[in-house]
Amino acid sequence: MPVTSDDELREILDYKRIAVVGCSATPGKAAHGVPKFLKEQGYTVYPVNPYADEIFGEEPYDSLAEIDEEIDIVDVFRPSEEVAGIVDEALERDDVKVIWTQLGIEDREAAEKAEAAGKRVVQDRCLKVEYQRLR
Repeated sequence: MPVTSDDELREILDYKRIAVVGCSATPGKAAHGVPKFLKEQGYTVYPVNPYADEIFGEEPYDSLAEIDEEIDIVDVFRPSEEVAGIVDEALERDDVKVIWTQLGIEDREAAEKAEAAGKRVVQDRCLKVEYQRLR
C-alpha cells in the first residue's frame, strides 16, 4: 500500500541517508536543487549519476550498488520507464527502506514489487515540498 498519510511521510523524513538517482550537476534543475536543499537540512545525500564528474563537490556514484554506506531512501529523478530497473537495483540492497519517486514519476508495477519486498513507496511527490510542508 503506497504511503499517503502525513504521519507516514513524517516518519520517512526522519531517515537521514538518501541516494538520489538521476542527481544533476546542473544548478537550476530540480534534480540538483532538491538534493542540495536536503543536504542543507542535514541529510546525507549520495548523488547517483554515471555521466557527471562532480556533484556538490564530490564524485557521484555510477549506481546504487557502488554506494558502500547505508541508504535509507532511494529518491528517483529519472523517467518513469526507468523506475523498474532502479527498484530492482534497490531491492538488491538490504538497507533501503523507502523508494521515493519525484513529481511526475510513477510505475505502479515497480511500486507493487517494492512493497511486496517490504519497502515503503512514495510516488509522484517532491521530497523538498513534503519536507517544507511537514517540518
